[in-house]
Amino acid sequence: MTHALQPAHPDITEEMWSKITTVIADNKGKPGSIITVLRECQDIVGYLPVQLMDFISAGMNLPSSEVFGVASFYALFSMQPKGRHLIKLCMGTACYVKGIKESLVRIKNRYQLEEGSTSEDRRFSLEAVRCLGACGLAPVMVVDADTHGAISSDTVLDVLDRYE
Repeated sequence: MTHALQPAHPDITEEMWSKITTVIADNKGKPGSIITVLRECQDIVGYLPVQLMDFISAGMNLPSSEVFGVASFYALFSMQPKGRHLIKLCMGTACYVKGIKESLVRIKNRYQLEEGSTSEDRRFSLEAVRCLGACGLAPVMVVDADTHGAISSDTVLDVLDRYE
Protein backbone atom coordinates (compact mmCIF):
# COMPACT_ATOMS: atom_id res chain seq x y z
CA MET A 1 0.00 0.00 0.00
CA THR A 2 1.43 3.37 -1.02
CA HIS A 3 2.03 5.87 1.76
CA ALA A 4 0.30 9.20 1.15
CA LEU A 5 3.60 11.08 0.95
CA GLN A 6 5.19 8.70 -1.55
CA PRO A 7 4.97 10.15 -5.04
CA ALA A 8 4.32 7.78 -7.90
CA HIS A 9 7.48 7.08 -9.86
CA PRO A 10 7.95 4.40 -12.52
CA ASP A 11 11.45 3.47 -11.33
CA ILE A 12 10.60 3.09 -7.64
CA THR A 13 8.78 -0.02 -6.44
CA GLU A 14 6.88 -0.48 -3.17
CA GLU A 15 9.81 -2.52 -1.85
CA MET A 16 12.19 0.34 -2.69
CA TRP A 17 9.90 2.87 -0.97
CA SER A 18 9.94 0.67 2.12
CA LYS A 19 13.75 0.59 2.18
CA ILE A 20 13.92 4.34 1.53
CA THR A 21 11.53 5.03 4.41
CA THR A 22 13.73 2.91 6.70
CA VAL A 23 16.88 4.77 5.62
CA ILE A 24 15.22 8.11 6.34
CA ALA A 25 13.87 6.95 9.71
CA ASP A 26 17.28 5.59 10.74
CA ASN A 27 18.98 8.91 9.96
CA LYS A 28 16.37 11.56 10.76
CA GLY A 29 17.69 14.06 13.24
CA LYS A 30 21.31 13.00 12.88
CA PRO A 31 23.41 16.05 12.01
CA GLY A 32 25.21 15.72 8.67
CA SER A 33 23.39 12.54 7.68
CA ILE A 34 22.01 13.84 4.38
CA ILE A 35 24.97 12.49 2.38
CA THR A 36 24.45 9.04 3.91
CA VAL A 37 20.72 9.15 3.15
CA LEU A 38 21.27 10.28 -0.44
CA ARG A 39 23.94 7.62 -1.03
CA GLU A 40 21.85 4.81 0.43
CA CYS A 41 18.74 5.91 -1.47
CA GLN A 42 20.74 6.15 -4.70
CA ASP A 43 22.02 2.62 -4.04
CA ILE A 44 18.39 1.46 -3.74
CA VAL A 45 16.99 3.22 -6.84
CA GLY A 46 20.12 3.64 -8.95
CA TYR A 47 19.84 7.42 -9.17
CA LEU A 48 18.10 10.34 -7.43
CA PRO A 49 14.97 11.45 -9.29
CA VAL A 50 13.39 14.75 -8.23
CA GLN A 51 10.43 13.00 -6.59
CA LEU A 52 12.78 10.95 -4.42
CA MET A 53 14.76 14.01 -3.33
CA ASP A 54 11.50 15.78 -2.42
CA PHE A 55 10.48 12.72 -0.39
CA ILE A 56 13.87 12.69 1.38
CA SER A 57 13.56 16.42 2.05
CA ALA A 58 10.14 16.01 3.65
CA GLY A 59 11.20 12.92 5.60
CA MET A 60 14.39 14.50 6.92
CA ASN A 61 12.62 17.81 7.62
CA LEU A 62 15.18 19.65 5.51
CA PRO A 63 14.63 22.34 2.89
CA SER A 64 14.52 20.83 -0.59
CA SER A 65 17.16 23.37 -1.65
CA GLU A 66 19.60 21.80 0.83
CA VAL A 67 18.93 18.26 -0.44
CA PHE A 68 19.24 19.35 -4.09
CA GLY A 69 22.34 21.38 -3.26
CA VAL A 70 24.13 18.40 -1.72
CA ALA A 71 23.03 16.03 -4.51
CA SER A 72 24.16 18.39 -7.26
CA PHE A 73 27.46 19.33 -5.58
CA TYR A 74 28.93 15.86 -5.13
CA ALA A 75 29.95 13.92 -8.25
CA LEU A 76 29.00 10.58 -6.69
CA PHE A 77 25.31 11.48 -6.99
CA SER A 78 23.37 11.17 -10.22
CA MET A 79 20.00 12.68 -10.95
CA GLN A 80 19.76 10.77 -14.23
CA PRO A 81 19.09 7.04 -14.61
CA LYS A 82 22.16 4.91 -15.20
CA GLY A 83 22.50 1.94 -17.50
CA ARG A 84 22.98 -1.64 -16.37
CA HIS A 85 26.54 -1.36 -17.70
CA LEU A 86 28.88 1.61 -17.45
CA ILE A 87 31.22 2.11 -20.42
CA LYS A 88 34.32 4.22 -19.74
CA LEU A 89 36.46 5.11 -22.72
CA CYS A 90 39.94 6.47 -22.07
CA MET A 91 40.60 9.74 -23.91
CA GLY A 92 44.16 10.07 -22.59
CA THR A 93 46.99 10.75 -25.01
CA ALA A 94 48.05 7.13 -25.61
CA CYS A 95 44.48 5.94 -26.21
CA TYR A 96 43.58 8.95 -28.32
CA VAL A 97 46.63 8.57 -30.56
CA LYS A 98 45.84 4.87 -31.02
CA GLY A 99 42.29 5.56 -32.23
CA ILE A 100 39.85 5.48 -29.32
CA LYS A 101 37.89 8.34 -30.90
CA GLU A 102 36.73 6.06 -33.73
CA SER A 103 35.49 3.52 -31.17
CA LEU A 104 33.60 6.30 -29.41
CA VAL A 105 31.90 7.24 -32.69
CA ARG A 106 30.89 3.61 -33.27
CA ILE A 107 29.37 3.36 -29.79
CA LYS A 108 27.52 6.65 -30.17
CA ASN A 109 26.07 5.59 -33.52
CA ARG A 110 25.08 2.04 -32.52
CA TYR A 111 23.47 2.89 -29.18
CA GLN A 112 22.38 6.51 -29.80
CA LEU A 113 24.51 7.56 -26.85
CA GLU A 114 26.25 10.80 -26.07
CA GLU A 115 29.01 11.16 -23.51
CA GLY A 116 27.46 11.37 -20.06
CA SER A 117 24.16 9.83 -21.15
CA THR A 118 22.31 6.54 -20.87
CA SER A 119 20.79 4.51 -23.69
CA GLU A 120 17.00 4.58 -23.91
CA ASP A 121 16.79 0.90 -22.92
CA ARG A 122 19.14 1.62 -19.97
CA ARG A 123 21.56 -1.01 -21.16
CA PHE A 124 24.58 1.32 -21.23
CA SER A 125 25.80 4.58 -19.76
CA LEU A 126 28.76 6.19 -21.51
CA GLU A 127 31.61 8.20 -20.03
CA ALA A 128 34.69 9.54 -21.73
CA VAL A 129 37.43 9.83 -19.09
CA ARG A 130 40.86 11.46 -19.09
CA CYS A 131 42.87 8.40 -18.09
CA LEU A 132 42.22 4.87 -16.91
CA GLY A 133 45.84 4.21 -15.93
CA ALA A 134 46.33 1.37 -18.40
CA CYS A 135 48.37 3.12 -21.09
CA GLY A 136 50.24 -0.07 -21.98
CA LEU A 137 46.93 -1.58 -23.12
CA ALA A 138 45.90 1.46 -25.20
CA PRO A 139 43.36 2.09 -26.46
CA VAL A 140 41.38 1.06 -23.38
CA MET A 141 37.71 0.68 -22.53
CA VAL A 142 36.33 -0.39 -19.16
CA VAL A 143 32.85 -1.90 -18.97
CA ASP A 144 31.70 -2.20 -15.36
CA ALA A 145 34.84 -3.72 -13.76
CA ASP A 146 36.17 -5.38 -16.95
CA THR A 147 39.15 -3.76 -18.67
CA HIS A 148 39.40 -4.25 -22.42
CA GLY A 149 42.70 -3.31 -24.05
CA ALA A 150 43.70 -2.84 -27.69
CA ILE A 151 40.13 -1.80 -28.51
CA SER A 152 39.54 -0.80 -32.11
CA SER A 153 36.55 0.53 -33.99
CA ASP A 154 36.32 -2.94 -35.57
CA THR A 155 36.17 -4.81 -32.23
CA VAL A 156 34.44 -2.43 -29.83
CA LEU A 157 30.87 -3.39 -30.76
CA ASP A 158 31.66 -7.10 -30.53
CA VAL A 159 32.93 -6.55 -26.99
CA LEU A 160 29.79 -4.63 -26.00
CA ASP A 161 27.53 -7.33 -27.49
CA ARG A 162 28.65 -9.56 -24.60
CA TYR A 163 26.87 -7.27 -22.10
CA GLU A 164 23.13 -7.63 -21.81
